[in-house]
Amino acid sequence: MRGEKIINQITYESDDKFVYSQFFSYLSDICAELDIATPILLKTHIFNYAKFRTVRFLPRDFADRPDFDKLVLDNITI
Repeated sequence: MRGEKIINQITYESDDKFVYSQFFSYLSDICAELDIATPILLKTHIFNYAKFRTVRFLPRDFADRPDFDKLVLDNITI
């Protein structure tokens, strides 16, 4: 997202059961698909995702400054 506009999005699907210990792997796959750097993953990111089904990565979470304001991952279940 840049400002409040979505500049790029993907839907990440997996047939495997979601496992929090594999969260970094999922995040890496998503970032590779979006062609962006993978942010630094902290326990608070995983806890927010587990509790609120969403997590936001800000520019400070990346080693290099990205060209967007935030990366948002939402858990959508069907």
